[in-house]
Amino acid sequence: MNDAIAVEGLKKRFAEVEAVSGLSFVVRRGELFGFLGPNGAGKTTMMKILTTFISPTAGTAKVAGYDVLDDSLEVRRRLGYLPEQCPIYDDVTVYEYLEYVAEARDLPADRLQQRLYRTLELCGLTGRVDQIIGTLSKGYRQRVGLAQAMIHEPDVLILDEPTSGLDPNQIVEIREVIKRIGREKTVILSTHILSEVQATCDRVVIINQGRLIADGTPDDLVRQMGSNDLVVGLKRSGCKLEEARELLGKLPGVVSVGEQRGEELRTLLLRLGVGGKQDVRPELFRAVVERGWVLLELRRAEHNLEDVFRQLTTGK
Repeated sequence: MNDAIAVEGLKKRFAEVEAVSGLSFVVRRGELFGFLGPNGAGKTTMMKILTTFISPTAGTAKVAGYDVLDDSLEVRRRLGYLPEQCPIYDDVTVYEYLEYVAEARDLPADRLQQRLYRTLELCGLTGRVDQIIGTLSKGYRQRVGLAQAMIHEPDVLILDEPTSGLDPNQIVEIREVIKRIGREKTVILSTHILSEVQATCDRVVIINQGRLIADGTPDDLVRQMGSNDLVVGLKRSGCKLEEARELLGKLPGVVSVGEQRGEELRTLLLRLGVGGKQDVRPELFRAVVERGWVLLELRRAEHNLEDVFRQLTTGK
């Protein structure tokens, strides 16, 4: 069997609320898999079902071939889980804590030391083995959380918001750790930082209101968006934002005009939403010249996973 996780027709109801509505997907062995959705979409419920914290109302979910209801203990043996708020003992060293977790996981004594040092190396903790956990930075605490989740060599690793609250440098560091882990394990990554998913994941599933709405590689999902949007750069001197919005918003085919952040302070960058396949560039150029503005830039808008996510979950 090549599927690390197989979910079929899964439903979960809480009183009158159906948090998961007939969800079906598979995660293949060795994939670094992004699991995305807005708040309230059913992501946390889905992860709690996979980790056997709660049971589904209907449907099936299997981890490494074992059913979460019928073989829940075997599922837990084959899973590693890093929750968003990972409970870690602050008053012991990194080594002492991971040794305790390894023993609790019934790791054989003859393999315990070897596995400990391999995990410390993989998570970038070899220089912190004797440090008290309570004195670690949040970035290193997240590394300890990753280490405890994978100390027992699970088949599947589930990471819920692993970079939440970290600074940009720490995010890059944890991302690299996740990539290294992904070379050896099946990893499910749930996060709201979509640039992180685009940079690390082989495949992405997006859910909304408990239903699957997209499944594919990040690049495929971006290509399928197929938008005709434009980025327009105007010289700020002599051109005001509201005037530009009003003028460009009246062009045939333009459905929206929004300001886009740019690094050049003297340039007003606007993003034009263009309906269908209409080419509005000739009319746009003529309108700008007639107004006496200076056109510095005109190009097709580049899309990313964040654009796809927003369009699929909000329609914008």
